[in-house]
Amino acid sequence: MDDKKSILVEKIKTIIIELVHYTDDQIKVNLSDYLSEKLGYNYTYLANLFSEVKGTTIENYYLAHKIEKAKELLVYDELTLTEIALRLHYSSVAHLSNQFKKMTGLTPSHFKNLKIQRRNSLGNM
Repeated sequence: MDDKKSILVEKIKTIIIELVHYTDDQIKVNLSDYLSEKLGYNYTYLANLFSEVKGTTIENYYLAHKIEKAKELLVYDELTLTEIALRLHYSSVAHLSNQFKKMTGLTPSHFKNLKIQRRNSLGNM
């Protein structure tokens, strides 16, 4: 594969990871426009390249990172589900819950309870 293409895919991944894991600000445009602006390429080109190289869409990659961040925040147990939905820029708790269940097979509450039970059982060893 062409080095320029692999570098571009890595840049897409880096932007998404920074956006989800290290930035609390919500982008003012949709993800496709944001990536196009940041990288100076047409989004269709970026999306096709990313899918070709990674075997998944930019959108699925972005959603997977949002769900990973939601899991992390649930395990820390410092924020309510409403606060997590707001922080990850979901339109509602229901939207977050539906995507979480679709990606993990569990509701956020069930996931959180499993982690707490596991932590408690490990603490009793």
